[in-house]
Amino acid sequence: MTKRLTIGYYGNGKSTNRYHLPFLMRRKDTIFVKTIYAPTLRDDWARWEGVHYTDKLDDLLNDPEIDVVVVTTPAPAHYETAKQVLEAGKNLVLEKPFTQSVKESQELFDLAREKGLMIQGYQNRRFDSDFLTTQAMIASGKLGDLLEVEMHYDYYRPEVPENVTQYSKDESYIYNHACHTVDQVISYFGKPDDVQYDVRQLLGAGRMNDYFDIDFYYQHSTDTFHVAPGGLKVSVKSSYFRVKERPSFVVYGRKGMFVKYEKDRQEADLKKFYLPDNDDFGLDKPENFGTLTYYDDNGHYHEEAVETVAGDNGRFYDALYETLINHKPILVTEEQTILQMHILEEATKDLK
Repeated sequence: MTKRLTIGYYGNGKSTNRYHLPFLMRRKDTIFVKTIYAPTLRDDWARWEGVHYTDKLDDLLNDPEIDVVVVTTPAPAHYETAKQVLEAGKNLVLEKPFTQSVKESQELFDLAREKGLMIQGYQNRRFDSDFLTTQAMIASGKLGDLLEVEMHYDYYRPEVPENVTQYSKDESYIYNHACHTVDQVISYFGKPDDVQYDVRQLLGAGRMNDYFDIDFYYQHSTDTFHVAPGGLKVSVKSSYFRVKERPSFVVYGRKGMFVKYEKDRQEADLKKFYLPDNDDFGLDKPENFGTLTYYDDNGHYHEEAVETVAGDNGRFYDALYETLINHKPILVTEEQTILQMHILEEATKDLK
């Protein structure tokens, strides 16, 4: 029989029930959810059959059968909760944003290393369909040397920043949303040679951070992508005040471009309680496909629809299984997480 990874959750809110558990529906042969702990047990979400729900923390932290604890508490509690889990001798997955500072993050990695435990951030958006499709287009070589990549994550939700009357890092757009796109940049393009920041409070000082534009500069090609002689700029941009969203991804190369307007559909389906046990969960229709436009080596012009690569945020759990059961390398490395936290911290240093 296949050995299963036994998981416990520290938290039973939206994160656990919308962004974690649904992806384990098709992974019951490899992953077993044994315990879900919350200090106050409520019935806001339907309970999973066979899972032990408890308000006793010892049931989670002192159970020798639990291989890893996934922490899904609100972000301000991440650091203290993570320390508690590591001190109890449990491997740990920590929801985004990882912590509130580089210092806190490094302390957690050092503690995990001291105790011989694994710790990593839950970067599920590495497996979004729009991001995977963009990678495939870059890898195809049809775009030629890369010049510029634009990544947008826009909303039109003015009521959110308008209802916030003081600045808080906990509620900043950077920490709660840029953590996804910044990780995507780091995971694919690696450590940048330079980073430039344009992070704003569109409603003025003392209000919510509701806009960011972060530019990453790369001067060298890798085995994964080729950079134009003048370098590559990768931009991640987002705003709460975009009546019409910008494309999710736009890639420009010396020979062509690729544009993907619609975002990955997994989150939209989850919000409608349309779950991954449906065969068409998260899948694009042809009208959602991206467009590749390029000149081939003979100078002939091409414009074609590109079928979207299927996304699956649950692939994070496949990688977690391989790490803890088959001792494969960790998906989200310490270096990547510390770099991400440095970028987020630097981006918000002047906000008040």
